[in-house]
Amino acid sequence: MSGENNDVRAVEEFGANYRKLKAEIGKVIIGQEKVVDDVLIAIFSRGHCLLVGVPGLAKTLLVNTVGGALGLSFNRIQFTPDLMPSDIIGSEVLDQDRQFRFVKGPLFANIILADEINRTPPKTQAALLEAMQEKAVTAAGNTFKLPDPFFVLATQNPIEQEGTYPLPEAQLDRFMFNIWVDYPSYEEELAVVKATTGGATATVEPVLNQEQILFYQGLVRRIPVPDNVMEYAVKLATSTRPGMSGTPKIIQDHVSWGAGPRASQFLIIGAKCHALTRGRFSPDIEDVQAVAEPILRHRLVRNYKAEAEGVTVERIIKELL
Repeated sequence: MSGENNDVRAVEEFGANYRKLKAEIGKVIIGQEKVVDDVLIAIFSRGHCLLVGVPGLAKTLLVNTVGGALGLSFNRIQFTPDLMPSDIIGSEVLDQDRQFRFVKGPLFANIILADEINRTPPKTQAALLEAMQEKAVTAAGNTFKLPDPFFVLATQNPIEQEGTYPLPEAQLDRFMFNIWVDYPSYEEELAVVKATTGGATATVEPVLNQEQILFYQGLVRRIPVPDNVMEYAVKLATSTRPGMSGTPKIIQDHVSWGAGPRASQFLIIGAKCHALTRGRFSPDIEDVQAVAEPILRHRLVRNYKAEAEGVTVERIIKELL
C-alpha cells in the first residue's frame, strides 16, 4: 500500500514539476503549447519525436531549450548527404601506444537533435535508427551502451524534396510522435519579434536532473490503465488497417496501409503520460484521443484515391476519433 501512496505523491510532484518545466521553456519559446506538450510527453514516455515544419519556426531552438530545462547533455547533428555512420557513432583510432581505441561520436548524449534527418543517405539514417531502437551502437564488433535517458528529436523540412532521402515507413515507425510545427498566430509572432529583436536574452535553468527524469519515466509505466481505455486504444489502432472486418469506410477507401501494434503501445503509454501531466493517476479515453494524431499521422499510408481527392491524414484521423 505504501508504494501506491508514494506513487500518488509522486504524481502530484510530477504535475508541479511539469508546470515549472513549461514555465522555464516558455521564457524562450513563445506559443507552440501543443508542440512543447507533445515533445515532453514523448520524453517522459521514453519515445522519440519527428518534428516537421518549414524553416524558421524555432524547431532547433525548441529542442535546445528542452535539453537545457531538463538538465541533460545535448548534441546537435546536422545531417548532410556526405555524413557517414562513423561520423555519428564514432570510430576506432590508433593511439600513441599503437592500440586501437574507440572514440565516441556525437550520438553519445542524452538528447540528440538530428537536424534535417531526410538529407542524409539511408545507411546513416539506419545507423541512427538502430541506436534509437537498441539504445546501443555497434562499432568494430563491440557494443557500446548509449547514456540513459536517450532521446532522438529529428527535424524534417516538408518543402524542399530535392536531394532528400525520405524515411521509409519501417523507420518512421520508430518515432513515437510525428509533430507538425505550424506558423505562430499573429499575436505570438508579434511577441516573438519583440522578444528577439531587443538586447535582452532569456536564460533557461534546469528544472529536473537525470535521476528525476528516469524516476518519472518509471512512474509513467506504473500508472494503471482501465480495461475500457486499453480496449479503445487497440480498437483505434486496428481500425486504421484496411481489409479487416469492421474497418470504417474512410479507411477502406483512402488508406493502403494502417498502423501496426507499436501504435497501440504508444497510444497507451502516451495516454498515461498525458493523464500525469494533468495531475490524474489514471488515463481515460480523452487522454488516448489527445495523443492519437501525432502517433497515427506517420503510420497511415494514403492511397492514390486519397491523394487525388485531397483527403489528408489529419481528416482521416479526425473521422476515426
